[in-house]
Amino acid sequence: MKLSHFSFELPENLLAERPAENRDESKLMVVHRETGKIEHKMFKDLIDYFDEDDVMVLNNTKVFPARLYGNKEKTGARIEVFLLRELNEEQRLWDVLVDPARKIRIGNKLYFGEDESLVAEVIDNTTSRGRTLRFLYDGSYTDFRRKLKELGQTPLPKYIKRDVEPEDEDRYQTIYAKHEGAVAAPTAGLHFSKHLLKRLEIKESILPN
Repeated sequence: MKLSHFSFELPENLLAERPAENRDESKLMVVHRETGKIEHKMFKDLIDYFDEDDVMVLNNTKVFPARLYGNKEKTGARIEVFLLRELNEEQRLWDVLVDPARKIRIGNKLYFGEDESLVAEVIDNTTSRGRTLRFLYDGSYTDFRRKLKELGQTPLPKYIKRDVEPEDEDRYQTIYAKHEGAVAAPTAGLHFSKHLLKRLEIKESILPN
């Protein structure tokens, strides 16, 4: 089996730029393994396909606003910085992706926000787009993390071309998100609504033991 076997062309007009009005009314394709029959349903119909011995595992990771935009020292070039993971809390070191990467080299500084109170210095190259940044901020660690959230944007998938909107902060987060740390939403979970989860709980409680 080759990776190319999974490649297919998806017309741009079939890419949803915005989520469905109701979380659990997104489209759901059901494939019956025994017969190969395909059904087109809504996500809320998922409840009809769970039986007594089935187990559902939910990823309760909470997404934080990981996409920042800064300006390069001297040239003022606009640079996208995507926060991947914190490497050292005390030194405020982060593993990030930058775009356009060709403009960012070790020793460069980036300034964030209108007041430029948050600064980052590039201290290492990790991959073609990867960099290690040391953030400089005149404040406590709590204030620093608050500043990252203030300046950060919801990390929408790259195939969505529109600008980030206020509603995205909620809709690109699962309703059961709890532990912050993810830089991208666990997308399958975005379609669960409180109503659907309650129906699943009720169904589980009335199933025969």
